[in-house]
Amino acid sequence: MAPKHPSVCSIPSPCTSSQSGFAADCPSYPFGVGAIALKPNTLIARFPLRPIKLLIAAALGAPLGLLQALPAAAYVALMVGQQARPLNGSFNKVPVLHSNQPEEVEGPGILISTAPGYAYAEETGQPLRNAEFTFNGDFGVHMHHKYFPPNRRQLSRSGRRPELTLGLILINPGMREVHIRFETGAVRNSFEAPYLVNYKMGVRPLGPRPWNTGPGDATAVQVLRGRLDPKLDQEITIPARSRIVLFQTQLPALGIANALLKGNSDGPFQMAVVAGKEPNSDWDLIAILDRGRLAPGRVYLNRIADINGRRIFSRVGGVAIGDTYQATLTHNLAQQGPLHFPLTSTNRHNFGTREVQVNPLVSRMVDSSLDNVGTYGVRFDVDLNLKGSGPYELVLSHPTASGTGKPFTAFRGSLQVLTEEGLQEMHVGMRSGQSLPLTSLNLRGGVSNPVRISLVYPADATPGHLLSIVPASQVAMVQERQRLLELARNTASPAAMTPPQSLPAIPDQDREGQDGSELMAPLVLQPRFPSLPPLRANPPPPPPIYQPRYSPNQTSTPGNKSLVDRYQQAVEAQQEMMRDLMGR
Repeated sequence: MAPKHPSVCSIPSPCTSSQSGFAADCPSYPFGVGAIALKPNTLIARFPLRPIKLLIAAALGAPLGLLQALPAAAYVALMVGQQARPLNGSFNKVPVLHSNQPEEVEGPGILISTAPGYAYAEETGQPLRNAEFTFNGDFGVHMHHKYFPPNRRQLSRSGRRPELTLGLILINPGMREVHIRFETGAVRNSFEAPYLVNYKMGVRPLGPRPWNTGPGDATAVQVLRGRLDPKLDQEITIPARSRIVLFQTQLPALGIANALLKGNSDGPFQMAVVAGKEPNSDWDLIAILDRGRLAPGRVYLNRIADINGRRIFSRVGGVAIGDTYQATLTHNLAQQGPLHFPLTSTNRHNFGTREVQVNPLVSRMVDSSLDNVGTYGVRFDVDLNLKGSGPYELVLSHPTASGTGKPFTAFRGSLQVLTEEGLQEMHVGMRSGQSLPLTSLNLRGGVSNPVRISLVYPADATPGHLLSIVPASQVAMVQERQRLLELARNTASPAAMTPPQSLPAIPDQDREGQDGSELMAPLVLQPRFPSLPPLRANPPPPPPIYQPRYSPNQTSTPGNKSLVDRYQQAVEAQQEMMRDLMGR
């Protein structure tokens, strides 16, 4: 960290005016939508129920409507047959410096500067215009980088690895001193906050000290709780025509460093982030800025046209407008059914709401993404006014898209849930495709039940999440169905489980159908059947097709068959259904 009295030096004269970027959505993430409600006639025509699927309904006690909605390519199983509501929230107007491009740094140099001028790319030697912007008043900082040296394949994970030093430089171009006060923030690297993936999945109470789930979550927790790291100065002064190093932190090879800060100034200033190799003082980091060479690792410089054409998503290197997203939603669970709404939604992951919760960039490096799709470091505050009675579950989900390979860690971060019963804090480690119950909500009938959900979106998470308020019975049913489907997958042949090559078309949920008929109302799934006992992990193979399962002379009826045979039929029926869904 920086010393309490940062080094000061003079700066050269400012030069050309700024150049702004622009905002839009990003199509880079895998295509994914939420469950869709089809017209009844279309649904049955496309996905007719076969007798064997009726067998599944009989074995599981599930409503037929559920099985009709099952093939509708719902990426979140919890939302099958139901619709999500948009939040219609908004970002505030606070400018935030995002230093995340290049994410994987290969050596020393400038990572980003908002001062007027140019810096030269190590890869091409070309001058690239800075992400020019002058801060004045409220501001924020988000910094997230990894160190991947060229010889990274030869590095030993057990031995001492090389390091870079990251430094945040504040620049005062004016003729009077500028005072800056910091409200919240923290800086962490992989030494201080290691990422222990195997022990931090699922939902856990947060406790007074954050879990070791990586630097991104460690800094987000501090900002979520409104705290300022004691290693950081609460107030600093930048002398006129001077620069200071606010802080520096080590970036180990194959490791991560992350910083989140929120503050305000009483005058104009600019910022820069640099990476140095074993600097002896703050002056060495400022000298890197004066040399005007960008740090190597800018792998998107030869794909500028693809970035501008929105065919790929780079990382964010620029200034975004908005460090907080706020929304309010009123919902009657008794009349409107379960509530689903997107959180950190993108153009591709908005669950059918068409809501894109992405804040714009006003200035960016040429190889940066066109907007702040990741929304890393942004605080989300969602106020819900719920009407209903009894226990409901608050569930966080991440979608699964077909053909994307193995599940990945889609979220590792912390949330707060504030109700009339008090404040709960929890850490969540989630893989793609999962739905995790966060907490139970005990709603009082006849009144509006306020619930506030807050999180600071952590780095290394994948945007596009769904929050749901559903009956506990619906969660239990989905979990049981997922268990049975997983069992069917494990017992089915690989050929039968080949994923489909294309997805069903998505109807326009905001308008009537093309034939003039109205869309089917959202299906409320509130099953009333007992849970099933566990199935055998390895069921015996079925008898030959020519051999009857029961003798004609049997006196027992099918209702008196053993549970083993009954559930064996259910497994076989699930396998048949999966083959039908996957097109054999």
